[in-house]
Amino acid sequence: MTENWAAVSKAINERVAALGWKQRELAEHSHVSQAIVREIQHHTVERKRSARTLEALSLALGWHPGHLAAVLHGRKPLASGETGDEAIDTITARLSAIEDRLGEITDRLDTIAENLSALLRGSERRDTR
Repeated sequence: MTENWAAVSKAINERVAALGWKQRELAEHSHVSQAIVREIQHHTVERKRSARTLEALSLALGWHPGHLAAVLHGRKPLASGETGDEAIDTITARLSAIEDRLGEITDRLDTIAENLSALLRGSERRDTR
């Protein structure tokens, strides 16, 4: 399987620039040595890296843990939260939509409860006069 370390370097550099980070910050966030980050970013030393290194860098950059491994091997990276299993990803997306809708319903119910409480307090004040 062909490895494309230049693509990994490009992906990292674009993401680091978008985040406004320096090399040191990526090293700190990923817990990968700055020397290794430098080698990968500048594509100066092409050698096999630990899957954990690529995973740590991916996670630090806010990507799916397998993002850089996918880039390395010429595959389409998964988005955060995706598993690569279409059925599971569909169910996860639907559950997320349900959670969002439940949040909206809860907010509306809270507003109704607050309004009802205010009405009842106002009614009690009028009854005590």
